[in-house]
Amino acid sequence: RRDVHRQRRPRRACFGELVQMDTSLHAWTEGRGEEMVLITMIDDATSRLLARFYPGDTVEAHFDLLGRWIQKHGRPLALYTDRHGIFEAHKKGQPDYAGETQFSRALGELSIELIKARSPQAKGRVERSFGTAQDRWVKEMRLAKVKTILAANALLERLLPDHNRRFGVAPAQTADAHRAVGKTHHLAAILSVQEERVVSNDYTIRFTNRLYQLDRPIYPGERGGKVTIELRLDGAMAIRFGSRYLQYHEIAARDTASSLAHLRPTPEGEAKRDDAPTKEASSPGAKPTSGRSGRTPAEPYPPAGEKEPTKKGPYRPSANHPWRKGFKKQA
Repeated sequence: RRDVHRQRRPRRACFGELVQMDTSLHAWTEGRGEEMVLITMIDDATSRLLARFYPGDTVEAHFDLLGRWIQKHGRPLALYTDRHGIFEAHKKGQPDYAGETQFSRALGELSIELIKARSPQAKGRVERSFGTAQDRWVKEMRLAKVKTILAANALLERLLPDHNRRFGVAPAQTADAHRAVGKTHHLAAILSVQEERVVSNDYTIRFTNRLYQLDRPIYPGERGGKVTIELRLDGAMAIRFGSRYLQYHEIAARDTASSLAHLRPTPEGEAKRDDAPTKEASSPGAKPTSGRSGRTPAEPYPPAGEKEPTKKGPYRPSANHPWRKGFKKQA
């Protein structure tokens, strides 16, 4: 069977019309220090590059790099990525085309089109940039004796301007397709990991096995409604009901130590209290007095001064009991 004919896709005309994004897994420090990955964004029209090292290939790392690009250039029209789980939702190992990931949700709020490639060759521009980085940048990091992610990013900030000057190309059109960030675009909130929770009747929510109390003021529909929890890149957490941000505080876990103190064994060498019942005074037949709970010391049974009831035998009816009379047939 003949091979499928392929041809090179022409560059986009304007800067910011299409930006490719991908991750490179490589031994960047050559075993000298921390493990890291390189995430890169490259403009399709100009080959202008923005890259940064991160501890792992996570959605938070992609949010951070996208935020840096937007703050520097603006919102691009489209973003070209692969079909990693960060960009494409999956269900039972299969693509869920109706689903949404944290990253795709953020791009929708920013009005950035998400284009997912079907092969590495489709996003060859960013793939070829990794070949250059794995050769030249690794040598630069070796000469600088880079061992940490912080030092690697500091070196990268010095290398990127010269890289863009040497390998960048002029676009076909001088217009910039990037769009400014509007007043309705709160980047810290959009570029965050978001979860939904239902508000209980006492205006509390549970998240990551912690309990949070929502403070006043309250809004119509808040009780029993859904709130959005935003885990932001700076480590802060915000709770939003609709478009309103709510004040909250964490409720400390219940202290169960005091309620279970009576179950603790008496430490060796510690004197027993005088009013505590001794082991000899307690008996299997002890029962609590009226008005007492089962956790209070019990009084002996029978009470002092009374005789213990004798053990009764099997019940036997009296001689004149109806059971002993015979059955008389009626005339």
